[in-house]
Amino acid sequence: MTIAAAADGPAFSLRVGTTAVVAPSRIGLAFEHYRDLGPRLAIVASERSAGVDRYALAGKTAQVADGYNELTVHMAEPGTQGLRLDLVVRAYATGIALRYRIPVQPALPALRLVGERTRFAFPADMPCTGLNIGRFDTGHEGEFDTVAASAIRPHNSYDLPVVCRPSGGPALAFAEAAVADWPVAYLTRPDDGTLGLAVRLSPHRDAPGIAVTATVDHDLFSPWRVVMVAAEPGKLIENTLLTSLSPPPHGDFSWVRAGKAAWDWWSGPQVAGVAEPGSNDATLRAFADFAGDAGLPYLIVDDGWYVSRGRGPELDPAADPTVAVPGLDLPGLIAHARVRGVGLILWVHWKLLEHDMERVLATYERWGIKGIKVDFLERDDQAMVGFITRLLARAAAHHLVVDLHGVTHPWGLARTWPNLLTQEGVMGAEYNKWTFRVTAAHNVMLAYTRMLTGPMDYTPGGFRNATPATFTPRSRGPETQTTRGAALAMYVVFDSPLTTLADSPDAYHGAAGFDVVRAVPTTWDETRFVAGSFAEWVAVARRKGTRWYVGAMTDAGRRVALPLGFLGPGRFVAATWQDGAGPTDLVSGRVPVSATGTLDLILAPSGGAVAVIDPATAVDAARR
Repeated sequence: MTIAAAADGPAFSLRVGTTAVVAPSRIGLAFEHYRDLGPRLAIVASERSAGVDRYALAGKTAQVADGYNELTVHMAEPGTQGLRLDLVVRAYATGIALRYRIPVQPALPALRLVGERTRFAFPADMPCTGLNIGRFDTGHEGEFDTVAASAIRPHNSYDLPVVCRPSGGPALAFAEAAVADWPVAYLTRPDDGTLGLAVRLSPHRDAPGIAVTATVDHDLFSPWRVVMVAAEPGKLIENTLLTSLSPPPHGDFSWVRAGKAAWDWWSGPQVAGVAEPGSNDATLRAFADFAGDAGLPYLIVDDGWYVSRGRGPELDPAADPTVAVPGLDLPGLIAHARVRGVGLILWVHWKLLEHDMERVLATYERWGIKGIKVDFLERDDQAMVGFITRLLARAAAHHLVVDLHGVTHPWGLARTWPNLLTQEGVMGAEYNKWTFRVTAAHNVMLAYTRMLTGPMDYTPGGFRNATPATFTPRSRGPETQTTRGAALAMYVVFDSPLTTLADSPDAYHGAAGFDVVRAVPTTWDETRFVAGSFAEWVAVARRKGTRWYVGAMTDAGRRVALPLGFLGPGRFVAATWQDGAGPTDLVSGRVPVSATGTLDLILAPSGGAVAVIDPATAVDAARR
């Protein structure tokens, strides 16, 4: 990476080997009623350092060690009243990151920023894939589409990440990390028409022209602007830069438990033997029984359990998330679930926590609730970022894990707050209930895009599998457009320390593949991209102890030969579950494998497969 003076102020550029991937790009901040801080900046000094981000992580890998070289560039405008700004740059083996440091200075007692001047100029046109939101009050749910960079327009607002694939060059993913006291970023076309991407900040709700307000009584830092780099798009799945660039946790989080959850909402709810399923004792006790029998640590009690809930994002002023609806004995349900080894995660509208957070969370802790699912945030301005940070801190103080819904993309918070197990910000399985949009191609695309930024609460587990030709959206007992093999593969391919068995208990009773769903972990010691083609198919391997799990998903039918070099030396045995004749059918088998060979899989259209690979010695011992 190079930082040098230019006619429009200091600029940075990036080369990977001999390939230029980011052309000279301007930096700086844009103030309200003030000149832009950037064009008049001059480099006055710099300093170098190096380090290694070493930490434990509950997610795609258990231990991270990301080494980096850091350069801090001190810049200033001319004159004694000129403003000062620092640019901090880190270079890793898997990408680069840059952020602004705004030092305390007499000429700048406070900030009112319109936005950033940060740009990523491209040396040539290239295809880029992203979610074009176009608005700031959204749950960040939609399809990721591919367009030429030259086709992006200044009125577009692309959610992060944006994945770009230069011709003959490495794959790039643009993201952000360590967002605090700052709004979330989007990417758009620079307003001067330059080929590339420009940072756009989510504005204040009460001051649409302003993005950041702050008192500069201490050094302020912007979020990191991150460019992940890999030889091919699939290798970006292994990237850990967003957590490495985020602050470490403080305090004891040994109480946090990852795992799978039963969930009452997606299926309708639908429970065999319950005449009127809903937010009542009969329904939720049946789900708790199922969770206990399946060895699941959690039951998510979703929308509708407390009084005066309202409809969708609309909130009834009389709502109280500490008072259950008639017909639901919540203390009795908590006790019933506890005996079965199941803890409850309660759904709650975020606005009920905005001004009454301490009372509600303290009540949940006193009841023995294990977590909260907070929904309909649907904002990502500076105030919402502050709310999320405050929520995670207070939830941690009350020993509550957190699942964020109707929310923006991750930015590494799972390292700082390990009680944040997962978050939505994705068009997931719920859309099967009312649309045809959740296709196999969409699901594969998520692995190459949205999942790069962090845990993704897609809510897998739909076992009423159909083909695209026979699929019908319905709210009760919903189907999927993908096969049973794909349903199993999601538990390996998709990253989420808290993940659901979204369907109803009766859907799993005696169902092919349910043994795989019960056994698969939700946190991993190691993650490897195995093979795939961007947006068409993907195969991911994840290790837990000495056992490897491989998940493969595809849009079209195909035969694949997966390289197994990740296994290391020795003999192994792979147990496989592949698509059968119909969408709910599976064909299981067992085959010896080694690191020098391949694993051959047949993937049906809109299908998938799972393999569980153990050392041969462990298999032999189990048979004895």
